[in-house]
Amino acid sequence: MAKTKTAFVCSQCGNDSPKWLGKCPACGEWNTYVEEVVSKENNSQRPLVLSNYETPKSKPQLLSNVDVGEEQRINLNDEEFNRVLGGGLVPGSLVLIGGEPGIGKSTLVLQTVLKLTNLTILYISGEESAKQLKIRSERLNFNNPKCFIVCETSLEQIFTHIDNIRPDLVIVDSIQTVFTERVDSSPGSVTQVRECSAMILKFAKETGTPVLLIGHINKEGNIAGPKVLEHIVDTVLQFEGDQHYMYRILRNIKNRFGSTSELGIYEMNQSGLREVSNPSELLLSQNHEGLSGVAIAAAIEGIRPFLIETQALVSTAAYGTPQRSATGFDIRRMNMLLAVLEKRAGFKLIQKDVFLNIAGGLKVNDPAIDLSVISAVLSSSLDIAIERETCMCGEVGLSGEIRPVNRIEQRILEAEKLGFRKIIIPYNNLKSFDTKKLNIKIVTVKKVEEAFRELFG
Repeated sequence: MAKTKTAFVCSQCGNDSPKWLGKCPACGEWNTYVEEVVSKENNSQRPLVLSNYETPKSKPQLLSNVDVGEEQRINLNDEEFNRVLGGGLVPGSLVLIGGEPGIGKSTLVLQTVLKLTNLTILYISGEESAKQLKIRSERLNFNNPKCFIVCETSLEQIFTHIDNIRPDLVIVDSIQTVFTERVDSSPGSVTQVRECSAMILKFAKETGTPVLLIGHINKEGNIAGPKVLEHIVDTVLQFEGDQHYMYRILRNIKNRFGSTSELGIYEMNQSGLREVSNPSELLLSQNHEGLSGVAIAAAIEGIRPFLIETQALVSTAAYGTPQRSATGFDIRRMNMLLAVLEKRAGFKLIQKDVFLNIAGGLKVNDPAIDLSVISAVLSSSLDIAIERETCMCGEVGLSGEIRPVNRIEQRILEAEKLGFRKIIIPYNNLKSFDTKKLNIKIVTVKKVEEAFRELFG
């Protein structure tokens, strides 16, 4: 009988301890340690080897002698997905896609792989049956004659199927359902997720086969399982959005083969996810002329410029304490902007309820929309509408100054392309910028008072 030992592992960060602890010393969380039995005999087992693949011999070499060559990427036939990955899927890479339940992770991956008719695909599902996947593929109206589906959760059996089919691309849905017999713990535990991910990474690197992993997230919005999972994989993508809205955003959190500032936008409909190549036209409502509390901001998410609609409602407080509510925008930053509006511009909002909403269900972190936020709030407070063909961008400082923002040229060109006639920008952004070829009026401001004077007279 093999000797066993018991270890206690934190379910949040993966830190282990020989005894149970109430508070994890690594991440500081309480009551996260779970007991796991680790068998010594399992550690001496022979590692998994795929018979049909050759394991290359590695040896030390000088860095100057390394031949980089031209990196070949797999075109996913999805402009948004390719952009987020940095130009396509790199052979031998391990990509992790996380998101809330029902947000559309499986739909996105299945829709993408069904378009790759020139590749042999192996879709491993640990959560859905083959009939469910078939029904979903029919709803998506895509068909790939080289797409194989297997419903399996044992890692040893998964490698057997891979050995028989020899696919060009592997999808695992989801990594939390996969388990290996080499570890004596339940599927989804910290040890199982760590060991299975490490074995899949070894397979991907040795064979040059790219693998897409779909992962769950916890209630805090982070990838479930040990934190080391995000360190193991090459790319971490976050698929997010409000289930009550039609838009979905694919963000890049980590990417070893490209920039982490890329962003992909999709629209959810009955036939799957549709790529949104020009999100500005969809995020702007067509009819807000004459309506107060609406301001258009030239924002940038990642490196993509687009115009978004900022909506504000200011009303007299019905209760003793005024309400402050923001959807798609940081509530703490909104409170700071309201304080600047009251202190520097002289508008009293202490007895007013303020509600802020970013149209389309988007969550925007760009500080350049500060100017549109306070403009929308003031427009609603004064009940004066902002001109429909006017947009703006600028970061608001605590002293009331309008600070310069990055990528101003892209913002101006996006506004001009959509037919706006005037854009308000920070004064210092106009330096070393040629405006003669533009058909849009550019107004520069230094303080919030100048912007309000330009908007409301």
